[in-house]
Amino acid sequence: MRGCWILNESLSITIVVLWLGVNLYLFIDTFLWYEEEESFHYTRALLGSTLAWARASALCLNFNCMLILLPVSRNLISFMRGASTCCKGPWRRQLDKNLKFHKLVAYGIAVNATIHIVAHLFNLERYHLSQSEDAEGLRAALSKLGNTPNESYLNPVRTFHTNTTTGLLSTIAGVTGLVLSLALVLIMTSSTEFIRQFSYELFWHTHHLFTIFFISLAVHGAGQIIRGQTPESLLLHNVTFCRDHYAEWQATALCPVPQFSGKEPSAWKWVLGPVVLYACERIIRFWRSQQEVVITKVVSHPSAVLELHMKKRGFKMAPGQYILIQCPSISPLEWHPFTLTSAPQEDFFSVHIRVAGDWTGALFKAFGAEGQALKEPHSLPRLAVDGPFGAALTDVFHYPVSVCIAAGIGVTPFASLLKSIWYKCCESRSQPKLSKVYFYWICRDARAFEWFADLLLSLETRMSEQGRAHFLSYHIFLTGWDENQALHIALHWDENTDVITGLKQKTFYGRPNWNNEFKQIAYNHPSSSIGVFFCGPKALSKTLQRMCCLYSSADPRGVHFFYNKESF
Repeated sequence: MRGCWILNESLSITIVVLWLGVNLYLFIDTFLWYEEEESFHYTRALLGSTLAWARASALCLNFNCMLILLPVSRNLISFMRGASTCCKGPWRRQLDKNLKFHKLVAYGIAVNATIHIVAHLFNLERYHLSQSEDAEGLRAALSKLGNTPNESYLNPVRTFHTNTTTGLLSTIAGVTGLVLSLALVLIMTSSTEFIRQFSYELFWHTHHLFTIFFISLAVHGAGQIIRGQTPESLLLHNVTFCRDHYAEWQATALCPVPQFSGKEPSAWKWVLGPVVLYACERIIRFWRSQQEVVITKVVSHPSAVLELHMKKRGFKMAPGQYILIQCPSISPLEWHPFTLTSAPQEDFFSVHIRVAGDWTGALFKAFGAEGQALKEPHSLPRLAVDGPFGAALTDVFHYPVSVCIAAGIGVTPFASLLKSIWYKCCESRSQPKLSKVYFYWICRDARAFEWFADLLLSLETRMSEQGRAHFLSYHIFLTGWDENQALHIALHWDENTDVITGLKQKTFYGRPNWNNEFKQIAYNHPSSSIGVFFCGPKALSKTLQRMCCLYSSADPRGVHFFYNKESF
């Protein structure tokens, strides 16, 4: 059984293959051009094939630097999600993989940068050796060019006794190359999962070295270390004939001394568009961040969860979207993503923030959530809000059947969704495409259910009153409990409502058997397109992906599961 999940995944593979294909084409085409181009014949005589390696990797580096900023342009991604004419069906879901593509392009930059650096190290050594006393023939003749008036040099290393490292660092190409390398190493190493979990602030600050990286990249080619024969010189100096008569260059009119010049820098042409686009993105985000945010309500929940209700002029949202929050009193530079837990129909927007690091811990303390009493509204710290931005969950209403799965605090995106369902199904006259919702929540702490149970209870009651109790099927799983809780649960097991949540639907203890769950859903909806939406840890995400693949039918008329993971 394969089907739609494979279609979704194959499109991801298509994008990767397309990206690899363009990289390979650019590399091979540029490599062959520099291996055969007549104007670089004498340059090849000094450097050999490392010339082509350096130039081909440089072009691929430019191409990937052009792409790297596009996946992290949040407003562009949100606009594309909203433009249904250009992004439909499976292609729309690829926008949720923007960070994966960003990382893929970053690996491409790292690989091509490594090739480029290594190739130029060989080039530098060959330039140096060409000036040695042992050098002879054409290489020696080419290296001596530029020592007399009206000659242009080909070899940037002018004497054998020149310290190549010092000489390189005295050039624009050398200095910018060093800066580029250091910036790239810092950005890549601080982006590892270990560093992000250990110190998100370190990751955040070092990532902004990209500004120095792009400035250095634009300037790097201005050094014009690699030089080729000028077009005017090629008309007068026939390389095929004159390369064998280098001793006569000064004496005969048939072979005048070849003239050389550096190639104009082109990296800025590749990155100018995306950099301007990203600059506009940051300007828009800065403008929105300066708009006043009024905090109307603060609630401290068990399990170190802080609920904030806010208002902002002109703020419009959709279920499943997220915002970026900055607290200037904690850090004037850091922005952190949080999923909206309110519905579009409400006159405020809200987030639930769990303490999971230095920044969230500082925010928890700033709002007085550690004490018995929360701070008064006038004494609360100022917050800046950017967004909202689109996410995978905004597609929930595009399926006739949706399966929503949350683990721990990953339930927050579904709060907004379930509230919106409540309004759409119970107060709106229009009938949405969505006809059935399966909701699963797995959590290890019983106290974490408290803030969400009220919403589920109101949904349960209202759906029952409207005669649509079948519309929402929810399953809550508690994976952690102690002996006292187990005894309390056992004593109240026969009551009409659940002892943990107060809902009619009883809480399950332990972890779901996903094979049974997916098998039952597939049986209940034999010819449906079913959207599966998940927010939680990677291990469970892989399991759910496997289930979507396993229970999707190979028959186009059968059941198909489409997997969507919440990512910021």
